[in-house]
Amino acid sequence: MDVNRREFLKIAGLSTLFGVGVNSVFQLLAPGELEASLSPLKKDRKIQWAIAVDMKKVDDRMLDKAVEACHRYHNVPKIPGHKGLKWIWKEDFEHSFPEQENSYVNEEIEKMHFPLLCNHCDNPPCCRVCPTKATFKREDGIVMMDWHRCIGCRFCMAACPYGSRSFNWGDPRRVMTDEELKKLNPDFPTNMEFPTRTKGVVEKCTFCYDRIDKGKRPICVEVANKIKEQAFIFGNILDPESDIRTVLKERFALRRKPELGTGTNIYYLI
Repeated sequence: MDVNRREFLKIAGLSTLFGVGVNSVFQLLAPGELEASLSPLKKDRKIQWAIAVDMKKVDDRMLDKAVEACHRYHNVPKIPGHKGLKWIWKEDFEHSFPEQENSYVNEEIEKMHFPLLCNHCDNPPCCRVCPTKATFKREDGIVMMDWHRCIGCRFCMAACPYGSRSFNWGDPRRVMTDEELKKLNPDFPTNMEFPTRTKGVVEKCTFCYDRIDKGKRPICVEVANKIKEQAFIFGNILDPESDIRTVLKERFALRRKPELGTGTNIYYLI
């Protein structure tokens, strides 16, 4: 897809404002540049699930619905304050990209709210530091969290540069009313190897692995796309014919903290 002069100038302006370069907080991928940026760690695999979020289609209502659906599906209780649990959440530009300091950021970008979640990295530091292998990577690229094996050391939380993990400071059921307990999703978890969360364990987004194993998409993707088609594009980024590869051939995309070399698999289309 050719980029016209107006689009080129717009992207060039964003690049200048963001200071895009080798060590930039942003990795601005031009259309068709994804192949050159793919991590060497992907070369020996056939599947790597990823999400591309179309920031031109996203709004606060959509993000709120996606967060609500995710937390309801995974029985994540509402705990107020800094001890709350989160699998997916929305943040403004400043908190999504805190290392990017620029007083003259494009106002449209500055006002955006970004959906944040586990990036299911190619090279996840959380997996390297876990002493019990409670956090591990599946062959399809999903970074998992086994609550049964977690000893609550929180090394994974310290290692994750994206703040994508939450710690259970107490029994989550203590904050739930009888009515809320009755509405718990009986289908989660579907695998007893991953029992219900308890006090002293870490948790995070698992890309809805149980839905993927049944041929479905993550719940956040499904809900967002019901509101606006192709707002969240989910697929195998290693498949050249997949929807996500197609859109990344046509659109400019950003990733968080590319200089860390973790190889995140959440893309933000601009």
